[in-house]
Amino acid sequence: MQKLKIFNGTVLTPRGRLRDGIVYVENGKIVEVSDRHTDAADYTSVDAAGKYITPGFIDIHVHGGGNADFMDATPEAFIQIAATHARHGTTSMTPTTLTAEASGLYKTLDAYDMVKGMQYLGADLIGMHLEGPYFALNQRGAQDPRYIRNPDPAEYRAILDYSPHIVRWSAAPELPGAIEFGRYIKERGILPAIAHTDALYDDVVKARAVGYTLATHFYSAMSGVTRKDMRRYAGVIESVYLLDDIDAEIIADGVHLPAALLQLIIKVKGIAHTVLITDAMRAAGMPPGKSILGPLEGGLEVLVDEEVAMLPDRTSFAGSIATADRLIRTMLRLAGVSLEDAVKMMTENPARVMGIADTKGALTKDRDADIIIFDDNINIDTTIVKGHTVYTTQTAAV
Repeated sequence: MQKLKIFNGTVLTPRGRLRDGIVYVENGKIVEVSDRHTDAADYTSVDAAGKYITPGFIDIHVHGGGNADFMDATPEAFIQIAATHARHGTTSMTPTTLTAEASGLYKTLDAYDMVKGMQYLGADLIGMHLEGPYFALNQRGAQDPRYIRNPDPAEYRAILDYSPHIVRWSAAPELPGAIEFGRYIKERGILPAIAHTDALYDDVVKARAVGYTLATHFYSAMSGVTRKDMRRYAGVIESVYLLDDIDAEIIADGVHLPAALLQLIIKVKGIAHTVLITDAMRAAGMPPGKSILGPLEGGLEVLVDEEVAMLPDRTSFAGSIATADRLIRTMLRLAGVSLEDAVKMMTENPARVMGIADTKGALTKDRDADIIIFDDNINIDTTIVKGHTVYTTQTAAV
């Protein structure tokens, strides 16, 4: 495999910035990160031209992009989405489903299985994320209410037996059977996440105990303070703030969450427990206009402007059209975090949450050579996945 020497840039490492840093890559892995130029005659040199050299972005909640959705359930859709987001700095992703009939999930899982071995066509696929169908109807957002239901042990056990690629499953923990569901999938090495939910604090505490340690698109489609008779009860939002070991993933597109809430999340949860996600649907990377949420056949028509997708009656967002580079720019501009912290929330943190921190999420020896180069405005210059350049604006390597 190709050997790379990526030089003449500022490398972001877990220990801080390395100015005029160099990253050496062999066999798809990082073999050295330093500021020492060594004899590398047999390496292909990649000149970062004074830009930043950072770990590639890891998007653990993404539905589509480039006019394709994972629920289209075709290898072509998967490849198109992976290539689209690679152009914006994503080197790893968890393809995400929507509420659907079991047959629709099976078709999407089949498509994943077909493309998993196709390397270096775009972002690396690190496992499937099933979003639904076990949701609170009242918190469905843009999810199709026809398919929302309570956890069914026969159904979810059959799905898990069908595919070894599921790594995360989002559900509402207050539903009948949801605690047993969470316990079961956790025992099978799958991350339960809290989503589209009317849960109260006691529900969240019980859920956390069986493994629900991630809040799916925090603030979106989840309960806040609830009043019953004369008393007030903490909802999921307050519970996530109170429980330190629950991570919050956020759609940092500047629309789903305004500056004040982005700043509040960082103030309370901290950098270490915040994860940036795109939650992008098929219109990501496409011009404004009409689009479809979910599969082309049977999906939901939505409207897209320059910032977000929404239902036709404009009563609800219908997924974001963000790309990872936009998330970083938003956090710098609206949340006031440093570049290092913004990058950490889209590299190290999602790698830890998904249990892949030993191979991805940082520029250190022996990790996958998932590397991006970008300028001060987070314009992506080059995307490298496991040592292979899958996108570059450079006409040729020097």
